[in-house]
Amino acid sequence: MKSTEIVDIVYLWVDGSDPVWRLKRHKAAAQLGDQSSTDLAVYGNVEGRFRDNQELRYSLRALDQFFPEHGHVYIVTDGQVPGWLTATNGVTVIDHRELIPETSLPTFDSGHIETYIHRIPNLSERYFYFNDDVFFGAPVHLSDWFWSGGIYAAWSDEPEVSNEAMRQDATALDNACRLSIEWLTKNSQTDQESDDATCVVTKPYRPTFRTFAHAPRPMLRSMLFELEALAPELFAMSRSTVFRAWDKPTIVSDFVLRWALQNDLAKLRDYSHLHVSTGEAGESSALDQLSRKVGALQFFCINDTTDDAHSNDPRLTRVLTVLQQVLPHPSRFERI
Repeated sequence: MKSTEIVDIVYLWVDGSDPVWRLKRHKAAAQLGDQSSTDLAVYGNVEGRFRDNQELRYSLRALDQFFPEHGHVYIVTDGQVPGWLTATNGVTVIDHRELIPETSLPTFDSGHIETYIHRIPNLSERYFYFNDDVFFGAPVHLSDWFWSGGIYAAWSDEPEVSNEAMRQDATALDNACRLSIEWLTKNSQTDQESDDATCVVTKPYRPTFRTFAHAPRPMLRSMLFELEALAPELFAMSRSTVFRAWDKPTIVSDFVLRWALQNDLAKLRDYSHLHVSTGEAGESSALDQLSRKVGALQFFCINDTTDDAHSNDPRLTRVLTVLQQVLPHPSRFERI
C-alpha cells in the first residue's frame, strides 16, 4: 500500500450525562433485570464507561496537530452530537441506527458497536479506530502503524492473563483474551490439507496470554469483512449484548489483532506511550508526566475509572486542565 493512500478515522463517542440517553440506559438495564446481574461484565455499566469529560474534543485536537493529513473523521454515536462540533466536510456523525439493525438496539457495549464500524459506507481500506479516551501524542508516521502486508499491534502493560477458563469476576478484556485463544486453538490447522472450512488459522496456534494496549487501532477494512465471514459465531456473540458481558468476545480490541498476528498479517511493535487511570492514587503524578512528555509519546490514554465521581470532581477537573495545557489549539472541527 502506498503511504499516500487516505487513512480515515473512526471514533465511538457518548455523552453519558444526556438525560434522554440516561433514561434509555436505565430502561434497558431494568428490562434485563436479573439477567443483567448474571451476564454483566465487571465495570460493564458504570458511570466512567459513559462519562464525557471532553476527551473527544481534545483527541481531535491531537489528531489535527499530530496527523494533519488524516482522512475523513467518522463519529459513531447514539442519537447525539457534541455541542461544540461544527459542520464541516471533513467529519460525519453516524447514528447507531445507520449501522446496527433495529432489533439489536439499544446497545451500550462498545464491543458490540465496534463490530459494525467496517461497514461505514466509503470508509477507507486503512483506517484508525479510536475510543474517545485515546490520543496521538507525537507526529504520526504511518509506517509505525501499517506495513505493506498488514498492521502493527502492541501488548498492554497489564500483567499476563491466567491460563484458565473464563470467569464472571474477571475483566471483559481478560475473558476476551481467553475466548479468542480458545477459538484460534480450535480452528487452527497443520500444514496438512483440511476440508473443514472452520480451520482458518494456517498453522498451529501458540497462545500468548496477554491483552493488547488501549491504543489507536490501525485496521484494514477488508480484514474485518474477511473475519466477519470466517467467524460469524463470534460476531453474533458480540452483537447480542446490551451492556458489556463477561462471556462475550471483544472482536476489534482482541480477536482481530490476535488472528492477524497468527496469520502474519500483523507485527508486534513497542510504542512510546502512557496510560492514565483517573481513579487510581497515582493520577496526579501520571498527569504531570503526561504534561512533560506530550510530543514524545506516540499515543496516550486517559481511562476514566472515577465511577463514583460527580461532574465537578477535582480528578476530572485536573484531567481537563492538563489536556488544555498540552493541546491548547482548537481543531478545525470545533466551533470558535
